[in-house]
Amino acid sequence: MSDLVKDIDKQLEIIRRGTAEIIPEDELVKKLERSIKEDRPLKVKLGMDPTAPDIHLGHTVVLHKMRQLQELGHDVVLILGDFTGRIGDPSGRSETRKQLTDEEIQHNVATYKEQAGKIIDLNRARLVYNSAWLKKLNFADVIALAAKYTVARMLERDDFERRYKEGIPIGIHEFLYPLMQGYDSVALKADLELGGTDQKFNLMVGRDLQREFGQEPQVAITMPILEGLDGVQKMSKSLGNYVGISEPPKEIYGKAMSISDELIVRYFQLVTPVSNEEVDKIQDNLASGSHHPRDVKMQLARELVTMYYGKDAAIDAEQEFVSVFQQGNLPEEIPDVQIPAEETSTEGTIWLPKLLALIGLANSTSAGKRFVKQGAVKIDGEKMTDSEYRVVVNSGMIIQVGKRKFARLIL
Repeated sequence: MSDLVKDIDKQLEIIRRGTAEIIPEDELVKKLERSIKEDRPLKVKLGMDPTAPDIHLGHTVVLHKMRQLQELGHDVVLILGDFTGRIGDPSGRSETRKQLTDEEIQHNVATYKEQAGKIIDLNRARLVYNSAWLKKLNFADVIALAAKYTVARMLERDDFERRYKEGIPIGIHEFLYPLMQGYDSVALKADLELGGTDQKFNLMVGRDLQREFGQEPQVAITMPILEGLDGVQKMSKSLGNYVGISEPPKEIYGKAMSISDELIVRYFQLVTPVSNEEVDKIQDNLASGSHHPRDVKMQLARELVTMYYGKDAAIDAEQEFVSVFQQGNLPEEIPDVQIPAEETSTEGTIWLPKLLALIGLANSTSAGKRFVKQGAVKIDGEKMTDSEYRVVVNSGMIIQVGKRKFARLIL
């Protein structure tokens, strides 16, 4: 006997939580009914290409859905795309991706496994590399696979269509990417596939190819794209609006406290293991005004840190947050940054925006200048507003940018 949850309504309630689309839902119901009747777990597929070494909260949305399906008793298969990663998913791309080396892929794969294991139970999951089947295809196999899809169908994809109309090159190998990901579903005989809404085209190719190979097509479950800390753009490392799950606990806590009030419930729903009932209660408390958004955000921050570092780390992070951000104290640990003497003038001064860039509190002098004008910069607790100010550098001086960035100068 499996550990499959036999209540189909309970399964559907949990599967529907936070999903963007279930394509098609009537097929999902039939698969679940048959699964329960035969006491046979469904095979759930999630593919992740190791195109970067770190996972942020936006990446974890589909992993949380996978964990929920795992807890319902289904068999989950995490595909680490060491072969598809050679191309890189063209979804949402305005240009061809730079191809990764084998060394980069293997390094990223190792970190993905470790980070994904913080959300799903790897002891009850199957981890596979898609090179196991894609590498075995010869050129005749690739031609046969490519013959199952037309260029017209490929150009229905938004990003390909846009690039084609704008005259931006599309590599032939990029057309192969959806076929490779779709073939993963054939190789695994997947019942369900998970992905972000930006993956919908790829998931539907999987359904088409399964039909072509005489298999029952998978049901595609798409998850929303998580908004970042700015509350507008999708969470992205390049935009700087992300929360990395391997960042220090205090950084995760502080970043969680900076999300907009409108996103609190969405974050609880999509990137924490909090139950549906608890999320509904949180939503009601916020709507009625019985709970202050700040207090609920502190609960969210605790949940996130606990998930990735444990309860003790969450308590420490919260105590420091209260001390630094609510009581105005300095953090317990401030990194020391050495300033080479040649960077200062003969009078021992340095232009403030240049100093911020030099010590890593700003990406550039122009960013440093902007921080000063925004009133985000303090020196030894005193707010600086003159972007042309020249700092008389002293050893032990504490520079602060925003609420979370500190540095202690060492000469």
